[in-house]
Amino acid sequence: MTPQLSILVIDDNRIRASIIEQGLRDAGHDQVIIIGEIEGLVRQITTIEPDVIVIDLENPNRDQLEHIFQVTRAVQRPIAMFVDKSESGSIEAAVDAGVSAYVVDGLKKERVKPILDMAISRFRAYSRLNRELAEARTELADRKTIDRAKGILMKSKGVSEDEAYRLLRKTAMNQSRKIIEVAQGLVIASGLLED
Repeated sequence: MTPQLSILVIDDNRIRASIIEQGLRDAGHDQVIIIGEIEGLVRQITTIEPDVIVIDLENPNRDQLEHIFQVTRAVQRPIAMFVDKSESGSIEAAVDAGVSAYVVDGLKKERVKPILDMAISRFRAYSRLNRELAEARTELADRKTIDRAKGILMKSKGVSEDEAYRLLRKTAMNQSRKIIEVAQGLVIASGLLED
């Protein structure tokens, strides 16, 4: 059994909000909260802490879209956005801002659940890619630091690269630390001594 999702619907039109709410309730989602006011949105989202956000804007102007896009960048949640009309570039701006599903002229009760499911899947895939990218960047930075530390040892002790690495590894094991921690300490100490 999957856990119940808390879904926040942002819509200033009560009729359209009720269509979305009914579509979600028909799909088995009971925790639906509706907000009709866009002002103070980040604070409201932080207070409510929804799992998913559904935004419905009938005819958004550029300022409304920019405000919503600022919010979506800040909240880090799956977001499905429904609009009646879209200017060129709005879809791209929405995706860049973190909107997981941007639907133009598609607000129908029976479409809400599949679009929501797709938004959640896209958000998870995007989050996974971001996490993997951050891990790869950290690993690359760690390798550079270890290489610098090996270079310092090779120069100061007159040892080969393999011997320098073994010395880092042995020191890390003796101190119950990670090799990267020892390497960072060596690079910092070397920098202090050079100044």
